[in-house]
Amino acid sequence: MIRSYLLLLFCVTLWGSNFVFGSMLVKEFPPLFLANVRLIFTSLFLILYAWLTKKFVKITLRELGLLVLLGLIGTLANQTAYFNGLLTTDATTASLILSLAPIVTAVLASLFLKEQFTLRMKIGSGIALLGTFFVVGIGAGLSISKGVLLIVIAMVTFSASMIIIRKLTQTMQPFITTVYSTTVGTLFLTPAAMLTLDSTAHISHEAWAWGMLIVTAILMQGVCGIVWNSQLKIVGTGKAAIFLNLQPFVAMLVGFLLLGSQVTAIQAGGSLLIVAGGGAKARRSSESLQRLEPYKSQKPNGKKPVRHVIASNAHRVSDWFFVLYR
Repeated sequence: MIRSYLLLLFCVTLWGSNFVFGSMLVKEFPPLFLANVRLIFTSLFLILYAWLTKKFVKITLRELGLLVLLGLIGTLANQTAYFNGLLTTDATTASLILSLAPIVTAVLASLFLKEQFTLRMKIGSGIALLGTFFVVGIGAGLSISKGVLLIVIAMVTFSASMIIIRKLTQTMQPFITTVYSTTVGTLFLTPAAMLTLDSTAHISHEAWAWGMLIVTAILMQGVCGIVWNSQLKIVGTGKAAIFLNLQPFVAMLVGFLLLGSQVTAIQAGGSLLIVAGGGAKARRSSESLQRLEPYKSQKPNGKKPVRHVIASNAHRVSDWFFVLYR
């Protein structure tokens, strides 16, 4: 179990650092070009892994339509907003805003998927929003910059893509959904990235920049996702959610060490509120799964035992985290 905790901590540390590395790389490459090249390497890694593990499946026209929509919203719109936002927004603020994604996803799920949005989740959302106000509002002198607005758009489009992914995983395995959606999104992003390049575009010739770009694409968006998903089956989603809440703090620490970014008392206090709010939502989700456990042994109407349904749902939850924090 300790090995699993260390692997989860390793993944979260890299994901939290990814905000800082993105801030560094966006100064070396045009934003869309950077996003596109990273996704190309991520897609190639995922396609290779899917081919080696023989996970490819045929898709229906409905699934293709959802994948196209996911590519437009979850990749083209999301990556465009995210990397352009990092041009003028520090990594700490970006990580804190994006920490709201699970809560916004829960709100959208209650509207479009009719999932329950409980009182505890509402209270947690309010606490997290208050924390965001401290970080983005008071911390920025009650003004919203273009960069912050773009990061908010990235967070909302990310949450919207989660709703589409949940629809897709009703008929497809979550991992192969990730492979197909990442590949389709890359196909949409490539022409858009090429159109933004001109004679004035700065593309770094530094080996460290290209090395960081390729390594972060494969390691953080590919390898860590697979490792995280495998360890979730051992420790469970409830305990893993605690590790995910550490991402903003990792971004703060790495930003301070590598970029010299100052961490204000307002940012620290706001981050605690955001993490507390997100933790309340995660705890509610964990308790919902636990309440299903007493009915494992039942076998209603001659159908498969409920434990098979629970195992299937738990597997989907773990794979959903793989998609969410890739």
